[in-house]
Amino acid sequence: MNREDNMRANEYYMPTDWRIKGDIREVYEVCSNFKDYQRWWPEVYLDIQTAGTDKETGNEVYALLTRGKLPYKLRWQSCKTAENVPHSLSLKASGDLAGHGTWKFEQDGEYVNVRFDWYVNADKPLLKWLSPVMKPIFRSNHYWAMGKGLASLERELERRHRDIR
Repeated sequence: MNREDNMRANEYYMPTDWRIKGDIREVYEVCSNFKDYQRWWPEVYLDIQTAGTDKETGNEVYALLTRGKLPYKLRWQSCKTAENVPHSLSLKASGDLAGHGTWKFEQDGEYVNVRFDWYVNADKPLLKWLSPVMKPIFRSNHYWAMGKGLASLERELERRHRDIR
């Protein structure tokens, strides 16, 4: 039985694995700075604004406008819930996407293995309604966005190294 067999139609578990040449601290620094996603991951993060402080964690909340390959946008909020620098970072989401995710980072020689486990409900009305039949397409949209994220992270690390020289 797979993990999704017990999920409602609008619930998603979408793990992503990246392997990128670099230093764990630098990769962690880029991935943990949510406010900067709009600059280095612009294909997906269209707008990011600070939106106050989370009552549970005391951490900064960000209002996000994101998109994937499909022609719709998502409005949601996110904040960090736990950090173990530079090994892991957890977050929660609410709005059109509601749930939680965890980034994990592991140095492996000259590479960093990055894992993002995303447990989210598609609560945007159109997505919630269409999830029973469109789930594979919505999942594919997420993986398109994450593919853009890996390419964008590689460019960001190259830019940082170029700027140092």
